[in-house]
Amino acid sequence: QVQLLESGGGLVQAGGSLRLSCAASGRTFSPYAVAWFRQAPGKEREFVARITWSGGSTRYADSVKGRFSISRDYAKNTVFLQMNRLKPDDTAVYYCTTGPGLGVSPADFGSWGQGTQVTVSS
Repeated sequence: QVQLLESGGGLVQAGGSLRLSCAASGRTFSPYAVAWFRQAPGKEREFVARITWSGGSTRYADSVKGRFSISRDYAKNTVFLQMNRLKPDDTAVYYCTTGPGLGVSPADFGSWGQGTQVTVSS
């Protein structure tokens, strides 16, 4: 079973950037997809971005399209989420997940990390 470890969260001013990392151990991400979700206090966990490990196909939530970019590093068995032009509404705990599905619901994925806090101040 794969273990996922997120890192890179923190406090940043609006308009700033952060890069989140999701490192896998136990097995590689292949051949599954890897996704980022986020959950703000009092809200449901929502889809942010997804990448297929083999082909690198990506998908983004409309709210982050053009600002966030998801990528992968085969050698490091790591997925990244580059977040630019951050807004206060991006404040949430960000979770990395992987699984065989290609959906955008949390139920489509099986393994989850512990999450990393991202706070964007206005």
